[in-house]
Amino acid sequence: MATSSQHEYQEELKKVQDRDFAHNWVSSSAFLFYLQVFCVVALVLGGCYALYTKRFNKPEPTVQESTLYTPKYK
Repeated sequence: MATSSQHEYQEELKKVQDRDFAHNWVSSSAFLFYLQVFCVVALVLGGCYALYTKRFNKPEPTVQESTLYTPKYK
C-alpha cells in the first residue's frame, strides 16, 4: 500500500511541476521572451510619444524693423 501511495504522490508531483512556471523552462523561457519584447516595444513607443508631445517649440524672437531684409525706417 505504501508503494501505491508513493507512486500516486510522484505522479501528482510531476503534474504540478509540469504546470509550475519555475520547473517548466520551455514555457517559462517563451513567456519571458515575449514579456521582454513587449516591454521593449512599450518603452520605444512611450519614448516616441513623449518626444512627439513635448517636442521643441521654436520661439518667435522680436526683431527690430530696421534690421529686416527690407528695413523699415521711421
